[in-house]
Amino acid sequence: MEIHLTELSKRFNREWIFHDLNFTFSANTIYAIVGPNGSGKSTLIRIVSGQMPFTSGKIVYSNNGIEIPLDTIYKEIAIAAPYIELIEELTLEEIWKFHFKFKKGPLIKNIEEVTQILGLEKGKGKAIKNYSSGMKQRLKLGLAFFSDVKLLLLDEPTSNLDQNGMEMYLSLMKNWTLDRTILIGSNQAQEYQMSGEILDMRTFYKK
Repeated sequence: MEIHLTELSKRFNREWIFHDLNFTFSANTIYAIVGPNGSGKSTLIRIVSGQMPFTSGKIVYSNNGIEIPLDTIYKEIAIAAPYIELIEELTLEEIWKFHFKFKKGPLIKNIEEVTQILGLEKGKGKAIKNYSSGMKQRLKLGLAFFSDVKLLLLDEPTSNLDQNGMEMYLSLMKNWTLDRTILIGSNQAQEYQMSGEILDMRTFYKK
């Protein structure tokens, strides 16, 4: 999937977060979106995901040169981010079934294998509200990576993860990124070490 941004701008009240962003995210490429706190990394990811409106400009999504209608784009996007809420009354098995009522996939059918890959064996049968913050982040990553989508959005993907969690994330990046466009919002080099391109949000900051 390609994402074409034309003069894209976002303002909160009277403050511009970024202005006149012209950029094309090419298909099957991993991008790091970097910049200091407040530069608009998370804002851009939320806009691209469709969760947040932009102030002005245009976004066009396309696949093999064919524009994707905006009312169907959600089917092709999966996102993992600290601000994404989980339904905490559900168990892992229940949220897995619920999630894939709305997303294509899962790419792994066996929930036992999923649990092992994500390192969530201790969470089996438990309500998600009883998970630690790290376990919740592992689950968010699993829901995103194992969705059969062309666009994967990762905002601070290793937030709340320990060293084992970081290794799990890097394994997902190594094994589950083929034929996908991936945007990683981060200031941690280890999170985007596999990226091929970097978009520095400071370029589009308007004082």
